[in-house]
Amino acid sequence: MKRMFAVMLCAGLVPAAMWAAPKSITLDVPGMTCPACPITIKKTLLKQPGVTSVAVRYQKKELVVAFDDAKTNASAIMKSTASIGFPSTVVR
Repeated sequence: MKRMFAVMLCAGLVPAAMWAAPKSITLDVPGMTCPACPITIKKTLLKQPGVTSVAVRYQKKELVVAFDDAKTNASAIMKSTASIGFPSTVVR
């Protein structure tokens, strides 16, 4: 079985999705100042391919974004928030 998988891998027959891993990031969004802001941000991010969930921490002005790293990344997610007027940074 291992040998067959290795052959498939070398031949490019193993889809990239097999190597994808679910990830999450916490973003600081200082411009999230009103109750409507999280709704706008969440709707936008959930349309982005690879984003699976968005949890809003309104009081902390943070988002926790879960995503498939084979389809998107933190940089693309931050570009999405910035494109609608909410620049964000990754919380370390």
